[in-house]
Parts: sequence; C-alpha cells; structure tokens
Amino acid sequence: MQARAMDNLRFIRGVMESAVTFTAVSGWGQIVLGLTAIVAALVASRMSLPWVRVATWVAEAGIAAGISVASMAIKSHSANMPLLSGPIRKLVLSFSPPMIVGAVLTAVLVLHGLYDYLPGVWMLLYGAAVVSAGTYSVRSVPVMGAAFMVVGTVTLFAPASWSTALMIVSFGLLHVIFGAWIAWRHGG
Repeated sequence: MQARAMDNLRFIRGVMESAVTFTAVSGWGQIVLGLTAIVAALVASRMSLPWVRVATWVAEAGIAAGISVASMAIKSHSANMPLLSGPIRKLVLSFSPPMIVGAVLTAVLVLHGLYDYLPGVWMLLYGAAVVSAGTYSVRSVPVMGAAFMVVGTVTLFAPASWSTALMIVSFGLLHVIFGAWIAWRHGG
C-alpha cells in the first residue's frame, strides 16, 4: 500500500510540475539585460564595418544569455524553487527553435550582405521565441514578445538609419520596462 501511495504522489507531483507556470523569470535580470543592450546598440552604431556591428550584437546575445540564466538561477534559489524542472525544460524547448532560426538567418543575411534586415529579423524572431516560451511563464512575458514582434515589423519597413534607435527601443527599453513590471508584480 505504501508503494502505491508513493506512486500516486509521484504522479501528482509530475502533473503539478507540468501545469506550473515558470515564474523564475527575473525582472531585475531583464532590466540589466536591457541596459547592456542599450550599451551594445550605442557601441555598434559607432562601428563603420557592418560585420563588426553584427559581432557586437552576437557578443551582446551571449552576455544576455548569461545574464538571463544567472538571474533566473538566483531568483529560483532565493524562492527555493528548482531551476531545472519541467517548466524550465518547456521554456528552453519553446525558446530555442526561433533562436536557432535567427542564427541561421543571421548567417545567410551576412553572407549575402543584407545587413539592414538583421535588426528587424532579430526582433521578430526573439519576439516569437519570447511569446512561445512565455506560454510557460507569467502573462507579461508573451506580451513583451508581442511588443518585440511589433517593433521588429516596424524596423523591417523603416529606413535603415532608424535601426539603432529601434534596437534601443526593443532590446533596451522593452527589457527595462517589462523587467520592472515583472520585478514589481512577481517578486524580483
């Protein structure tokens, strides 16, 4: 009887874990990420060679990934919530495909010298990744992703001279604004 009870408990825990919303998204981490993106946009705007601008943003993507993982780990730890749980696996699995597509399209656009399209493509695919992953997070996360997609669409049709400002608006200000909201509403 005890073995059956333990099996039932494991089943219940598994069902609850799969239904839980991942709330370890750190608002403070998003704010820091937004600030580093603003710096990256300003640094990249001063570069004359397009491939150096791309390299700056690729480096920023790596920094942002590190900030995101570290801040989620800190928030999870402080809330005594396991970081490597069912919800984080779902988040990673839904976030990764658009990001992989973004890496492939970046390579193709750079190969063909179509640098002006990169900011809009990056915003659209990052937004799609955030919307997808946001289905396992708090409601404001997919809203942030949708905002990225709107700014990305505008960027694709706007003059190339607007790219720096739109990169600051999207990767900078959207992260800061939504990060502050998440920190205020969902505990850091």
